[in-house]
Amino acid sequence: MTFGRADAIAENLARVRRRIAEAAARSQRTADSVAIIAVSKTIPAENMVAAWHAGVRQFGENRVEEAMAKIPEVEAALGGLRPVWHMVGHVQSRKANDAARIFDYVHSVDRLKIARRLSRFAQEGDRNVTVLLECNVSGEESKFGFPVAAWRQREGQRAAFMSAVTDILAMPRISICGLMTMAPLVEDPESVRPIFASLRELLHALVEWFPGTDWCELSMGMTDDFEVAIEEGATMVRVGRAIFGAR
Repeated sequence: MTFGRADAIAENLARVRRRIAEAAARSQRTADSVAIIAVSKTIPAENMVAAWHAGVRQFGENRVEEAMAKIPEVEAALGGLRPVWHMVGHVQSRKANDAARIFDYVHSVDRLKIARRLSRFAQEGDRNVTVLLECNVSGEESKFGFPVAAWRQREGQRAAFMSAVTDILAMPRISICGLMTMAPLVEDPESVRPIFASLRELLHALVEWFPGTDWCELSMGMTDDFEVAIEEGATMVRVGRAIFGAR
């Protein structure tokens, strides 16, 4: 890692923080209500360490195998200090054991099968794993997630999602903290505002449907659209390119 590259990461992070603060202010919130999950897919460990020294404390990985290789390297370079590790990519069933073992948060619980496997392996590893339920709000066939694009209009869709949530709530060693979505890739971020608004409203509805829950996390927004996501209530933004540069 050259000093120039480390400086660039620090400058990029400062720029992202300013944009977050401005977006939060527009929605009458504070910048510290939004967590930056620095998405480090394909990013070498040394660049992640530079991001840590610039102030990043939470990293998001898309692939379990890559994370398994990099996490020990990053933590060794930090002298035992430990970032918070987020799994933000699709979790294959065969990788659920490793995901439950190495991640603090799994944003991509998109089906009952993966929730059951995470619960099972968390129990075996004597760990607790916090999860977000990935929701396909856009209705795109290419997207993973519980199908909730018409959750307001279709009672059957609402009932199916509520049934899945009920089942997950009963699973030991995993706890739901909120919802996650991936918006369509578009040129104009404003065009995906309804996607983020729908996820926020769905979270509010869930809290009403399941009294006593304290779910508050909304993982939505990436490099190209995180400001709109924050204006619509995001509490976690998954930002990679704006921090680390183009891959």
